This record gives sequence, C-alpha cells and structure tokens, in this order.
Amino acid sequence: MKQYNFDEMIDRHGTNAIKVDMLKELFGKEDLIPLWVADMDFRTPDFIINAIQERCKHEIFGYTSAPDNYFESIINWVDYKYHWKVEQEWINYIPGIVKGIGMALDCFTQPGDKVIIQPPVYHPFRLIPEGMKREVVYNPLRLTAEGYEMDFEQLESIIDKECKVFILCNPHNPGGIVWSKETLVRLAEICAKNHILVISDEIHSEMAYPQHKHHPFATVSETASSCALTFMAPSKTFNIAGIVTSYSIIPDREIREQFYTYLEARGMGEGTIFAYTATTAAYTYGAEWLQQMRMYIMENVRYVEKFIQTNIPQIKVYLPQASFLIWLDCRELQLSQEALVRFFVDKAGLALNDGSMFGSGGEGYMRLNIGCPRAVLEQAMNALQKAMKKK
Repeated sequence: MKQYNFDEMIDRHGTNAIKVDMLKELFGKEDLIPLWVADMDFRTPDFIINAIQERCKHEIFGYTSAPDNYFESIINWVDYKYHWKVEQEWINYIPGIVKGIGMALDCFTQPGDKVIIQPPVYHPFRLIPEGMKREVVYNPLRLTAEGYEMDFEQLESIIDKECKVFILCNPHNPGGIVWSKETLVRLAEICAKNHILVISDEIHSEMAYPQHKHHPFATVSETASSCALTFMAPSKTFNIAGIVTSYSIIPDREIREQFYTYLEARGMGEGTIFAYTATTAAYTYGAEWLQQMRMYIMENVRYVEKFIQTNIPQIKVYLPQASFLIWLDCRELQLSQEALVRFFVDKAGLALNDGSMFGSGGEGYMRLNIGCPRAVLEQAMNALQKAMKKK
C-alpha cells in the first residue's frame, strides 16, 4: 500500500493561487501564513495527475461528451461512501456549486422570493440570493453547550408563502457539523410541508471523519427525496477546486426535469475534458488516499486543540466532525471584530477567515484552515502564542 506524504512543503507562490497570491490585496501584507481559503496545501494525488497527463498525450482537446465511466465512477463512489443507490439520469455536471446555487435560484425562484439560510454559514449562501434580488431570511443556528443545532421552532415561525428555497450546508461550514439523520428528517418534513425546495451543498461530505456518518439529505426519507437538489464534488476532497468538478444528483423527476432542462437550454450542463477525467480518476482510485488524508487532518485537529487548550485557553476550539476547517471562538479576547482580524494579521502574522463574513453569530470568531503540513501549523500556533503574550 502506498504511503502518501502530507508533510511535503510545496511553494504555491506565483501559481495564481488565491490563497497566497491574493494576500497583499486582501490582507494588506504578503508575509503571512495563509490559513484561510478552503483548499489544501497537499499535492493533488498521483492517480489524478497521471490520468490528466495520459489524456494530454492525445494532444487534441476538442468538444467532449461525458464518458460512461464518468457516471459509473460517481454512482459507485456514492454507493461506497453513503450506500446511496443513484441512477445515471439523476446526475448532471454543474460548473461549480456556488454557480449551481445561482442557477437553481434562477430556475426555481423569482426576484422578491425568499431564500432561507442558517448563519453562521458559508457566505455565498447570502451573497448569491442577495445579488439576484431574492430576499434572504435568516434562521440562525442555536449555540448550546454541545455545539450548534438547528432551531426548528424559529424556522417554522419565519416561513411564509414567499419562502421558496432553503439552502442547506451539509456538513456545515464553518461549524464542521455532520448533521444527524433525525435533524435532516425533521428539516425535510418542515420544508416539504411548506413546498420549499432544499438545495443541499454537500461538498465537504466525503471528508466526514470515520466516527461521524454523513447522511445525504435526499436519503434520509422519501419526503426529503421529494424536495431535494443535492450538489457534490470531489474538488475539496482531492484538492482540485481549480478543475471545477461539481455535479448534481436529483431523485425527484419533476425537480430534475425542470433543472436539467434549464441547464441544457443555457448550455451550462456540460463538463470539460479534465473535469470528467479528474472526477473519474478520483472516484475510481481515491479511497486509500482519502483515508490517509483524513487521518492526517484529524491529527492536525488534535494538535491544534491540545496546543490552544494548553497555551491559549482564551480561545475555544470547536472540534469539526468533517473537513479541514476549524471554527475558533475568540470572544474572550474582548476585541472588536476589526481588532480581532488585525490581531491575527498584524501581531501573529496569520491570514484566517474573518468570522463575521459568515453572518449573524460569526462575530468574535475566526475560521482556521488546517489542510496543510503539520510544520506549518506548528509555526502558526507558535506565532499565535507569541502574539498573545504581547497582547
């Protein structure tokens, strides 16, 4: 069995990588440890690179249809990961999940319709509908001693006939929550009863830790299946976001026909050569790499948790149940949000995501990306500790 090296240090400067080449523009400084944008600093696995290189040998990159093994790889992978038996006609390429959300809103809603989101949550969930002149309705997550949970009483109180879509983050970003089946079943019942379509962004699902079972929203009940539009991708998991490998799975015939007709009419449902190639390779050969990567990430989580508990107890670590993002509660530092961001940038030399960008409930928080070699995390934590001593 091949052992992959996640300790390898790779310089990404000069590759137009947003994570490093946009630091000066967005943070005002270049000499920062970049722990923000949600991609990883690990080398893209060899089986994906090899598949792309093999395809490049043909040296003609003309108009390309989706090969059968592309669909087969998705069907087999989804069955392997979630025991979800999907059919080929349910699947369609989409040019990115954020773009897919915009397309779904354009397809199923009109300006003035209401879209429900649950902050703190991935910020395009708010920005996309706002930019499309939809009204965003907030059902904030409820913070308990055990972590975040959905507030169903609040949700039912804010729903009216103008509410057309609920955008679900499953698993949740930035909280790292793998939603329970019971939670998703109840959400489905409320949304179906009120004729609300659920767009389920499941891009982090493949990275749920072994002790936490991810449930695709559409699988938790027949009711959920009847109102679900699921978006998935290998892009986060295998660090290929720049290739754009997203796809949708829609079991319900009426929703599927409406959305896929929309995509076809606009020429937006066809993938690229390398999207098909990379997805097929990832899902055919990627199980062992994913297992090793998750184990490495989980050790990174443990390292950060222990370091902060021991050396910076004023900051609370919300342990993620999936993916490579950690939600940090910095409220005990008693800084304004602007001062908190500047503390990380100017005092610690770290570029993290400003928690307030995720909406209500994000104030006083920062999001830390730990998808990097441990040596980078050690350097970052030591810099944070040193900055705290001088605070």
